[in-house]
Formats: sequence, C-alpha cells, structure tokens
Amino acid sequence: MLIMWKLAFLILLCYGKTASSSLEVVNDDELTNLIRGEKYVVVLFTKDDCDACDNLENELIGLREDLVDSLNAWVVKSVNSPLVRLYNPTKEPALVFFRHGVPLLYDGPVNDEEIMYNFVSNKEPVVKELWDETFEHLTQVATGATTGDWFVMFYSADCVESQRLQARWEAVGARLKARLNVARVDKQSKGGATGRRFNIRQTPTFVLFRLGKMYRYNLPKYDVASLSAFAVDWYKNARAEHVPVPKSPFDDFVQMIADYLHDNPLIWQASGAGVLLILLVVAITKILRKSPKKKQGSSSKKSK
Repeated sequence: MLIMWKLAFLILLCYGKTASSSLEVVNDDELTNLIRGEKYVVVLFTKDDCDACDNLENELIGLREDLVDSLNAWVVKSVNSPLVRLYNPTKEPALVFFRHGVPLLYDGPVNDEEIMYNFVSNKEPVVKELWDETFEHLTQVATGATTGDWFVMFYSADCVESQRLQARWEAVGARLKARLNVARVDKQSKGGATGRRFNIRQTPTFVLFRLGKMYRYNLPKYDVASLSAFAVDWYKNARAEHVPVPKSPFDDFVQMIADYLHDNPLIWQASGAGVLLILLVVAITKILRKSPKKKQGSSSKKSK
C-alpha cells in the first residue's frame, strides 16, 4: 500500500512539473475569444522543432506568475497558427501583447526583465488615432508649434498590409514614445481630407512631421527597427517638403474628384470618350444644318 502511495505521489509530482514547464496551448478560436474578451493577453506564437521558440517560451514561463500578478494577464501559446502572419512578417517565434484587443509586437531581446518592462510600460495602446477634425489641432504640423514631432502612418481598412502593420506600428510607438508622437490616420474614411492634404496616394504610407517640414518614408522595409531608425536619424536622407496648410472645402472637393479619377482611369477614359462623342455629334449636326442653306443659295442665283 505504501508503495502505491509513493507511486501516486511521484506521478502527481511529475505531472505538476510538466504542467508548469510549458505554457497553456490554445487553438485559434480560443485565442480569438481571449483577445476579444480579456483586457490583457500575452501570446507566444510558436512552431514545432524551433529552438528560438523554445528559448523564448522558457523566458516567458519564468515571467508567467509576475505577468498574472501585475497585469492579471492571460499567458498562452499558439502553435503553428496562421494568425501569426497578422502580427509578425517573420512568423515564429512572435511574442504579442494584446491590450484591449490592440496588439503590440515585442521586438526586444530574449530577456525576462526586458519583456516585463516592455509590457508593464505599455499597458495602454501607444499609437494615437487621428482624423480630419483632430489632426491639425493636436499635431500643429503647419505651424511647427509645441506638440513635438509626429510620425504618422496613413492606412486604409481594405489594405491587408496596413492591417498586418498594427502590431509593429505599436512596437514603433513603444520604442519612440519618449522622443516623439506616433499616430495613424485612416485615409479611406475619417482621415480622407488629411490624406488629400498631404497627397497620400497609397497605403500604407509613413510621414515624419518635424519643425514645419515633412519627410516621406520610401524604403520597402516595414520592420520595427527600420521605421524607428528613420524617425530618429534616417529622415535626414529624405527630401524635406514644406507642410501644406489645410485645404479649403472647395479645394478639397476638387482634389477628391481628381484623386477619384486618378484611381479609376477607366471612368476617366469612358468620360473622355463620352465627351468626344458628344462633340462629334454636335459638329456633324452643325454641318448638316449648314449644307441645305448652301444648296438653296446656289439654286436661287441660277434662277436669277
């Protein structure tokens, strides 16, 4: 009997060690429900046979109790999930901190103290959402006044790349928040006039506003390090543009029509063909109207 109790105790002990030596695994549906329903969720996206994934998981296991105590956060992992593509272009391993559903991609070293500091320091979303009514008032980019520099991402809801950038853009905001403001503007809806003001043709587009000048980020790389480096120093290599003042309602309406025709060339071509057809019909009508008069004049002269 004593041997049986010892055996049961060893089984429970081994089970406890095994359970505590790995993170809880959730499937995609469970993860989606956690993100929607919980205030703070820490997710490790991992895959099979990945040493880097195992190293990051080990650091996170050591932090699990601290994250639960300080943030009341869920700490889970997702294995071989396609959802990782929404948050990190390099895929696994990816460590993402969701705050009220807003993702922040961790982009620092594999170190428990760094991870803890990053998450506790960014319990709320960092990136500010701006629109037409608030942009100039908050940024004062036309006057270069007292609100500081602004690094702005222009995005649109139907742009897949824009949506995949949210976690990285939050990481840029977390890295730069002591130096400047990081924001985003929905060019397709509430920020349409602002997008037209700065001649934003496509999304995503990144613009740094500094001391009355604007600098466009034209590099093809959208990683956290490249975007952050541009805002801090690389912008000096970009062409400085004067910040245009807000357009009048009439000028903005004209620009909106011009942009629409530019983005929809078939409509422009069809309308142009329609105008040419109308002009051709008018010209033929005038010719036909003039022709009988000439014939009548010549016959009258012959009769005289």
